[in-house]
Amino acid sequence: MKYPTPGRCSVCGQNLHVTRLACSHCGTSVEGSFELPRLARLSPDHQRFAELFIRSEGKLNRVQELLGISYPTARAQLHDMIRALGYEPSSSDEERSRPVTPERRRQILADLDAGKITSEEAIKLLKGGAA
Repeated sequence: MKYPTPGRCSVCGQNLHVTRLACSHCGTSVEGSFELPRLARLSPDHQRFAELFIRSEGKLNRVQELLGISYPTARAQLHDMIRALGYEPSSSDEERSRPVTPERRRQILADLDAGKITSEEAIKLLKGGAA
């Protein structure tokens, strides 16, 4: 029987790391210290919400319908999951109202010219959003 991978220590709550990986087909194993992906460290509830959110193509109103909850509750759950990933959620109003300084604009264009960011990322940044 396969069990879900725990992402956090059940004693102290800190992140776990993998020390051994094995191929179920040929039996090859690799030992070392491997960090779990961020999504794997989420609680099972957050993982289910993330999967549903992705399956719903990021449409929160669809998530709301599938879970049978109100839109504000779905949004609160999304924000809770974002915080669990170590980020701070922002509203689209905040992103639109953030002015881009001339210095920041030059830096964005320099990053685009150097190939550090894509044109889509540059457009979003120039509009005041986060890439």
